[in-house]
Amino acid sequence: MELAMNVVDLTKRLVAFDTVNPPGNEVAAMKFCADLLQSAGFDCDLQVFASATRANLIATRGVGSGAAIGFSGHLDTVPLGAADWKYPPYDGIVANGKLYGRGSSDMKGGVAAFICACLDPFTPPGGIAILLTAGEETGCDGAQMLARGKNLPRIGALVVAESTNNALVLGHKGVIWLSILFTGFTAHAAMPEQGVNAIELASRFIARLGDLKLGDAHEVMGKPTYNVGTIQGGLNTNSVPDSCEITLDLRTIPKAQHVELIDKIIALAGDDATISPLLDLPPVWASPDSGWISKVADVVAANTEHIFSPTSVNYFTDASILTPVLGNPPTVILGPGNPRCAHKTDEWVDIERLYQAEIIMKRLIEIW
Repeated sequence: MELAMNVVDLTKRLVAFDTVNPPGNEVAAMKFCADLLQSAGFDCDLQVFASATRANLIATRGVGSGAAIGFSGHLDTVPLGAADWKYPPYDGIVANGKLYGRGSSDMKGGVAAFICACLDPFTPPGGIAILLTAGEETGCDGAQMLARGKNLPRIGALVVAESTNNALVLGHKGVIWLSILFTGFTAHAAMPEQGVNAIELASRFIARLGDLKLGDAHEVMGKPTYNVGTIQGGLNTNSVPDSCEITLDLRTIPKAQHVELIDKIIALAGDDATISPLLDLPPVWASPDSGWISKVADVVAANTEHIFSPTSVNYFTDASILTPVLGNPPTVILGPGNPRCAHKTDEWVDIERLYQAEIIMKRLIEIW
């Protein structure tokens, strides 16, 4: 396989794989990346699962004594949506200085940038480690499988190439998704006093949420938040509903204790509710005082227009899972995608950002 892979061409190749999640089907794209990296001297561990349709990839070169510089990205994408696309979503059309296609921004362009940077034969002390995952869009499923495997390489710093327009981002909020099922009992709607209305129980809980103390604000991320995402209940119009389920999204900040927050929700919901966790991902935050962060900031400033200021993003990443299991190395979120067009119809990545990102990733390897 050709080693001198152009970052634009590689992004096109990755976009051409239909990895919409669900169902994902990342295995073909992972095999392609493994073949490319093996041709550049990487040892590749392709971990196939889910009836051979899904896979993670661990690729390393020069690891051993010392800690490697790590790069992480996911290859699944969100669905296309109902709207028509001007540009075919898997063709990687280049127009107006942009490359269009599902996953171009989130985050196949970022993956292409660090893979192209790693095709250079230079290997720093400690080596290079690449972690490619499946299933990030549905709750970091692939990263959780990697974490359970306990065979990850030693990594001293991690770059997650999610969409930041090549700005240096130091973290993101954590997330808790909860299913809260309220149970009443049914009766004829003409005699509602004979039943217990589960929708009313849920409504009273939602009203009480406004008084819930989620914690103090973070100096960069701001306040923790909650959102009631869905509500489903009722049998028919003329019956008292005996069941109502809501889903709740909590976004948390560093030092938040997720167990304590869930306990608060349980107490607030009362005995008529059954609470089931759906997703629990901790926040990620790298200290701006870290020496490695300063080096990354210098590289970004030398190759982009961005002036560093500690900042975070609103979306979550695989770093929620990978950073803790790797021993909490300094982790940055840094990639060429535009966060404003991720998940949208006619998703795109700026061509100039792709070239910038490749240069940045190469330089980070050089100074490791």
